Amino acid sequence: MEMPTEKRYPIVMRDIEEDWRNAEHSMGTSIMAVQFDSGVVVAADSRTSMGAYVSNRVSDKLTPVHERIYCCRSGSAAHTQFVADIVKYYLELHSLELNTLPTVLSAAQLFKTVCYRNKNNLTAGIIVGGWDPVHGGSVYSIPLGGVLVRQPFAIGGSGSTFIYGYCDANYKENMTKEEAVAFCRNALSLAMARDGSSGGVIRTAVITKDGVEREMLPGNELPTFFEQ
Repeated sequence: MEMPTEKRYPIVMRDIEEDWRNAEHSMGTSIMAVQFDSGVVVAADSRTSMGAYVSNRVSDKLTPVHERIYCCRSGSAAHTQFVADIVKYYLELHSLELNTLPTVLSAAQLFKTVCYRNKNNLTAGIIVGGWDPVHGGSVYSIPLGGVLVRQPFAIGGSGSTFIYGYCDANYKENMTKEEAVAFCRNALSLAMARDGSSGGVIRTAVITKDGVEREMLPGNELPTFFEQ
């Protein structure tokens, strides 16, 4: 008796292209911010994807909304860029009215208002970090849904699920700038090693009363750990 042969369907390039041509431009991401003794460090990976296709290996997910206030963006690239532009516009007007630097809380409140009022239409997870003369360095998290929470450190994006334990075990209060930068780089390296939607380089911004120091750590210089 002749055994039935398995029917094979050829993979057509057109079928593969459909996955990323029609996919939303997403920031499958690892982002974080941490407060240290004299300011805040914000950090992020650089991979942007459309479905299974990596559309940008070196995107910049650290967006300035004022002189000493940055946001880290995760979710839909289009949504988060648009929300950041709105907040930047209103924060500049707010600063001109007060004739002083806006507080990080004011920026976070603006992000929260936009994200909460449009929570059914937006895919946006935001971390706001910066320095102001009133509260010093501070970090706020606005996850999907638009809730606003102040935290000593915050992590977000698809890669964050892999590093909650590391961050809980290694965070300490009143870190120095060097310790905070190393903490962020180690955490993001671990996330990028496990999460297929995170990768590329690590961008950091150190925000203090003296200004912003931005650095980029190339992929071949990332900290390595077990089985990496």
